[in-house]
Amino acid sequence: MRLLLAFPLNGILLIFYNLMVFASSDSNYLPDTIVTSVSIPSSGAVLHITWNILFVLMSICILYIEILKATRATYQALLDHVLSLCVFVVFLVELIILREMGSATFLILTLLTLLDVVAGFTVSLASARRDISIS
Repeated sequence: MRLLLAFPLNGILLIFYNLMVFASSDSNYLPDTIVTSVSIPSSGAVLHITWNILFVLMSICILYIEILKATRATYQALLDHVLSLCVFVVFLVELIILREMGSATFLILTLLTLLDVVAGFTVSLASARRDISIS
């Protein structure tokens, strides 16, 4: 169970996004499919939530969870940082090489994953520095 906490959640998001994009066709691009529509009563506007928007919102929530996970000073936290870096490299390689991943949504997901890596290392170093008292 503890090893499961070391697995970066962005990796799961990457797997689902890949499945959705590669299951799509040119005529039926699944990430642009509307999942739900929400009516805003005060303005009368209708907000259409697509899979792309849902992935970005999930990635923002995952970023928050990953930053919370980075506050732990354990072996699993170190493993989590290394795996997060690996997930970012996969995001970056797919963005650069695969034509199907050349979208603004995937770029945002890649940048949020980079932010996860940088924030994770920064939070871990800051908390480790507080644990070490230099006299």
